[in-house]
Amino acid sequence: MKHVASLAGVGIKTVSRVMNDEPGVSEDTRQRVLRATEQLNYELDMAAGSLRRTGRATASIGLLLPSVSNPFSAEIHRALEDALAERGIAVFAASLDDDAERERKLVSAFMRRRVDGLILTTIARSQAYLAPELARNMPLVFIDREPMGIDADAIVVDNAEGAAAATRHLIAHGHRNIAFLGDRTDIQTARERRRGFLEELGRAGVATVDVPIRSGCHDENAARQAVVELLASDNPPTAIFASQNLVTFGVLRALREAGASKRVALVGFDDFPLADLLDPGVTVIAQHPDRIGALAAERILARIDGDRSEPRTYIVPTELIARGSGEIHSNQ
Repeated sequence: MKHVASLAGVGIKTVSRVMNDEPGVSEDTRQRVLRATEQLNYELDMAAGSLRRTGRATASIGLLLPSVSNPFSAEIHRALEDALAERGIAVFAASLDDDAERERKLVSAFMRRRVDGLILTTIARSQAYLAPELARNMPLVFIDREPMGIDADAIVVDNAEGAAAATRHLIAHGHRNIAFLGDRTDIQTARERRRGFLEELGRAGVATVDVPIRSGCHDENAARQAVVELLASDNPPTAIFASQNLVTFGVLRALREAGASKRVALVGFDDFPLADLLDPGVTVIAQHPDRIGALAAERILARIDGDRSEPRTYIVPTELIARGSGEIHSNQ
């Protein structure tokens, strides 16, 4: 705040009034202060007063997830809470909703509350806006999606290889007409899963030009409608690869409604509760979000404790779990 006051040519109290949106400041002065805050990348620190009094960190972590209601995100959240609770660290979680503007606003909100570190799943094309935080040694760990524009620790899975494993499995059961149902193409993981799927088809000698691909299936309803249309087409697929759990839910609903659950093979990316109790059980590529969360906790704690080693990307292996739906043989 002293630096802002000096650059704007005003007193510290004036800066405080502007940042707290209090009256008694001319518009010209207000704009000078705001320009100074932008130049210095200054944000009002809501916890600064208490920190000066206690001399301690806030014992809190900001966690940004695609949606806290998604089972995959929820398992990561729980694993982080379990690991960080041992150090008395609270986890503040927020949903990104795969919205770039929302991403930056939530990160800013976390920073204003002076969290001790950030664990982030991101959607913006670049996270270079976090470079000032890295320069101040703010601990950052990215999960599920690697950061762009900065170097920081990341905990991910090999999405392309996981998708390739699912595709190989379906091909091994005689399928050549395999539909791909994917998430939005601006999502890094969705692009990688599509790439792994198509490359594996190519390696198996399956022409990819006419492969039924439906992208933009960001929720269960969109996936269900896509399957309804595919099944009604002139050349319906004999198998489906669903690229994330919400897509899998929509596929399951559509197949059941069409009476095709035991005729059309299915492999989903992401495991989910009760997948083994359906008929047939759902074959999945499991990402093990509990392991992702535990490793993210390990890395953020290491950074908080002063680890200044070069950032690394850690890859958590996926696992194909066969339960029945992916083992349905092609009838063509």
